[in-house]
Parts: sequence; structure tokens; C-alpha cells
Amino acid sequence: MTSIKGVGPRIGASIERAAGAHIADLFWHLPTGLLDRRYAPELRDAEPGRIATLTVRVDAHRPPPAANRRIPYRINCSDETGDIVLVFFHARGDYLEKTLPVGEQRVVSGAVEIFDGILQMTHPDIIAPVAERDQVMQVHPTYPLSEGLSQNVMRRTVAETLERVPELPEWLDPALVAQRGWPRWHEAIARVHAPADFSDLDPNESARQRLAYDELLASQLAIGLVRANTRKRPGLPTVGDGNLRAKAIAALPFELTGSQKRATDDIIADMASDTRMLRLLQGDVGSGKTVVALLAMLNAIEVGRQAALMAPTEILAQQHFATIAPLAEAIGVSAVLLTGRDKGKARQKILDGLAAGDISIAVGTHALFQQDIAFDDLAVAVVDEQHRFGVHQRLLLADKGAAVDVLLMTATPIPRTLMLAFYGDLDESQLTEKPAGRLPIDTRTIPLARLDEVVSAVGRKLAEGAKVFWVCPLVEESENLDLAAATARHAALTEAFGARVGLVHGQLPARDKDAVMERFIGTAAEGPPVDLLVATTVIEVGVDVPDATVMVIEHAERFGLAQLHQLRGRIGRSAKPSTCLLLYGDEPGETARSRLTILRETDDGFRIAEEDLRLRGAGDLLGTRQSGLPEFRLASLENHSELLAVARDDMKLIIDRDPTLDAERGEALRILLYLFERDAAVRLARAG
Repeated sequence: MTSIKGVGPRIGASIERAAGAHIADLFWHLPTGLLDRRYAPELRDAEPGRIATLTVRVDAHRPPPAANRRIPYRINCSDETGDIVLVFFHARGDYLEKTLPVGEQRVVSGAVEIFDGILQMTHPDIIAPVAERDQVMQVHPTYPLSEGLSQNVMRRTVAETLERVPELPEWLDPALVAQRGWPRWHEAIARVHAPADFSDLDPNESARQRLAYDELLASQLAIGLVRANTRKRPGLPTVGDGNLRAKAIAALPFELTGSQKRATDDIIADMASDTRMLRLLQGDVGSGKTVVALLAMLNAIEVGRQAALMAPTEILAQQHFATIAPLAEAIGVSAVLLTGRDKGKARQKILDGLAAGDISIAVGTHALFQQDIAFDDLAVAVVDEQHRFGVHQRLLLADKGAAVDVLLMTATPIPRTLMLAFYGDLDESQLTEKPAGRLPIDTRTIPLARLDEVVSAVGRKLAEGAKVFWVCPLVEESENLDLAAATARHAALTEAFGARVGLVHGQLPARDKDAVMERFIGTAAEGPPVDLLVATTVIEVGVDVPDATVMVIEHAERFGLAQLHQLRGRIGRSAKPSTCLLLYGDEPGETARSRLTILRETDDGFRIAEEDLRLRGAGDLLGTRQSGLPEFRLASLENHSELLAVARDDMKLIIDRDPTLDAERGEALRILLYLFERDAAVRLARAG
């Protein structure tokens, strides 16, 4: 940023925080409002409460006494019709004397107000020579800012950046541009940063719509090029005889659901083909994804090859292993658990077994793709809660063997629109049924004013031997405040129930967090048992505690629907009746009320995901910062979902006609991909 005129290291850092680290990020940092500075009355006609641009003569400076810097610096000004006082707090006198010299005229623009019967303007937004009056008297865009940044500096920086923008070749289909009445890219960028009135801020104003389409096309094209490249890389068909799978299904204490059978068939067909599998298995909490993953792994083991399952945390890896190990043992298949805790000889023994092919299944954390780990013949890699891993990490695991098939799993159902936006036409299977014997969760909404009754009810459940989750509220976006809320609740509940109350939060070291969770789950080697777990939202997706039958969520109105559904999914994981209590504060808003109502009405994660998209919009849906999904800067799926379908069709046509982007339009599309930082896709296209 410091290459821009007038931007030093300090301002550059503030601009990076607000907009991003690259010059192109300023193109996409669109105005969210505007200030109309065209109102330019004489002083006697100036209306208090309005933004006004005034031409005044500087009459006198009245600095505060040296002994009391809290008194503001005042400057008396006037025109032929009246007087005004300019007020500055904590001001530098030398700067003001230079900027507003006595006896000269200046243009000042800002909010006019009356104080003690006197017209005044506190900290004018703009102070300029009279010669620049016409430039000041315009409609000025307002931008999202970060600390240490003013609108004037941001506007000046954006204007300076736009002056450098070259004319670029058109990458869009001319017929589409003409049909939609869109401007060329260069004109569109200039227009969105110079709104004349509020209608220009509408997401479907033609210049904004065109840029949103550019972003959607760049995203779809990047996905399409990666998929095309993956499909070109030959796979290694894996066709097992079904012997181990049949034994495992016979050893299960339940029948497979219809959707588990369909998903397994899809995966087995993918593995048998001569292209690499890349499939997403979506299943609501408790729908039985691990069993489907095991059947995929057994298909590989039936032909003498190996399989790996990677989870984002040690607890999740342990839980997958707890499901897989007994079944593997029952049918004579070797399986190991490998996490960061394994050290020395024990770890080396596992590594030797994997390298020699003596171990068929490895379950673990990111420890699985460390450099010193080698498989004899890895056929399939399963990645659980795949959004918690970067693409790079997923590829590292896939590179541990020849033509490894990849199965991605998520317990966070993704709405169709988001699937297309972030994954393109990724092969997908859905588990839509709950295993037999699971009871619906009794979900109730209760005002926080009845907290004492809730604590008493929790006490009764603890006395019956139940385990209870108590989730503390999301406080703004601050981890420290979240922690304070959880710590206070933990102290209050400890007073009521003693040492049976545990606490986990995001700032707890992973080892300490695991130790508390193990005491709650009942697998801890030491420490008293925890029956009531107070937590911020760090309770892991997939944490399986069959004895947990009560979930209390404080200030439930502050959470998103998908997040509430995920939290509720921590209970109801056995045949015991379970209850979820959603505590809400004073008068939740309409959207919050809708969320709580939907949650009471349904436990269908796919319906909940679609409703969440409708209520919150895609930007917030999965908390894109946490989920690893890219955030769109210009497009919004609520406003531009129809354009997403057009971009998808356009992408398919482009890749079909010019897969290496060498034609004239292809060269222009490479510029588009660079602009939106999809450089990796450009390299794939060049690799042919």
C-alpha cells in the first residue's frame, strides 16, 4: 500500500486492515453510504443537524489555557450574514494556525449544530481553500474503515488507486454484457466508487451487478479449472469383493439407513472408476458418516491397499477410532490411532507398520500428513469436517499414495446455493435419516428471567445421572468477553453443584481442553468426573457423549440457526429422551424469533441450513472466517444467486472451448483470475 502517494507505513497498515493487502483490494472495497455536501447556505440560513459546506472568513483563534487541555480549541469565523465557531478537541495549535490563517477565507464542511445559542461545527470533515469549493460541494462516498483511518484518507487513497487503473480487455461474453446493459469493467469500477445517490448503492445497480458477476465467474472458473485438472489425472480403480464390508455390516448393532446404503454405493462406484474420487459426504449430526467412511476404507483393504481418516482435533479422531476399532477387530483388520501425542518408540512402531503395509487403517489428526509418514499403498483418504483444513493440507494427505481417492465429510449441511458457489459441481452424497432408536429432542424457548428455574431443573437431571452442556452467549465478536461470560457462569454453577462443573473455552490450551472433555466423556485416567460442562462455542462438532441429554444455550437469540442446530446435536445421541433449552434475553428481534421458532419446529439440518441462508445471508452462514470458505467481496448470494447459475453455465462453456485459456477471451480471463487472486487456477490452466 505504501507505493500509493501519501500513504506511509502507519496509514498503510490501517488501510490493509480495512480493505486488504493488495492494491486491487481497494477496487473491491465498495462504498456503503454517501455524504451529500452540496448544501451550501449562508450562515444565517444554516439548518442545525445538517451536513453543510460553508465559505467563511477566519476571524480569531481562541486556544485553551495551557493548564487545562480539556477545554477545546475554538476558532471564530463569519460571513456577511452571521458567525460560527469551529471547535477542536486535543488539537495542535500550530497545525490549526497554518490550516486556518486569520484573515483568510476557507471552505469548511461538516455537521452544523447549535450550542448555547451559538452556531458551531465540531471537527469539520473537510477544510479547503476557496478554489476547491466545487470539489468539496459534491456527493462523497463513505467506506468501511478500521482504527486510525478517516473517510478523507480512504477516499483519497481509493481515488489515487483508480487513476492508475489501466483499460483492460473485456473478459465477459459481449452478448451477455449487451443483454444486461452492463458497463465495461473500467467504467464499472469508476462508477461504483462515485455514487450520485442512494440508488447507486443498490447491489443490483448495473455497475455493481457487473462486478458481482465478475467475481462469481472468477470463482466458478477457478473451481472448474481445478476439477478439470483433477479429472485429467488418472485414478487407480479400486474394486473390492465385498467380503469385509459384508462382515462389518453383519457386526453392526443396527441396520444401515437407506441414505447410508445409497451413499456407500456412490462411493464404491467412484472408487471403481478410472478417475480419482473427490466426493463430499454431507450428514447431519448423528447420521452415521463414520460407518459409511469405514465401508469405503474396507473396499480398499479388500484389494490389499490402505486407508486413512483425518479429523481436525484429537477428540474427534479418538471418537472415530472408538467407532472403527471394534468393528475392524471383529473382522480381522488392523487399525491404529495416530495423533500429536504419540511420541518415541510407540510412534515409530506405528510408522513402521504403515510403511510396511502391516496396518490397514490409520485414524488421526494432521499428524497423518507430516513428512516422515509413509504409507505402503494408500488408496483412500477420508477428511472429516473438511472445512477445518486448508486445501493444501487435504492435498498433502492425498499425495501420500498413488492416485488417492478423497472422501470429504461434513456435519454442517451446506445449502445448494453455497455448494455451487464454493464447491462447484462437487460429487455429493447426503445422509438424511437418523439411525433407528434416536428420539426427537424436546426443544423449548425460555426467557432468561426464569434462569433460577432452569438451574433447579438442571440440578434434578444431574441427580438422575444425566450429563449437561451449558453453552454461554456469543458476546459481540470478542473472545475475551465470551470467556468472561463463561467464567462467570462457571463460578455461579460451581457454587450450586461443586466440583462436578467443568469449563472449556477457546483460549484453553488444547491439552487442557482435551483433559476436561475426557472427564466429561468419562474416558479420563485421572481427575474427578465432570457432569455439567460450561462452554463457549468451542464444543467440537462430532463430540459424542451418549449420556449427555440436556443442552442449555444462553442468549440463544445471538447465535445463527446452523450453529444452534450444531450445538443441539451434541445431545440426543442415544435412546434416552433429551431436552434443549434455548434461553433468550429481552425482546429478541424478528429474525432471532424466526430462528428459535424454526429450531423448535424441525431437526432437519438441510432445511435448517436453507432457512439460515434465507435469514442471515451467505456471508454469515457458516461463519465463513471459521469455515475456510472464501468470502465474496462484491457478490452476495442473497442478491445474486441468479447470476451464479449464469456464471456456472459460462464457466462450462469456457472450459469446453478453451481449457488452457489460450484464446483471446482466455487471455482476458486470466487477468480476471489474477485480479481476484485465483492464481493457482491460472497455473493449472497453463499446465494444460
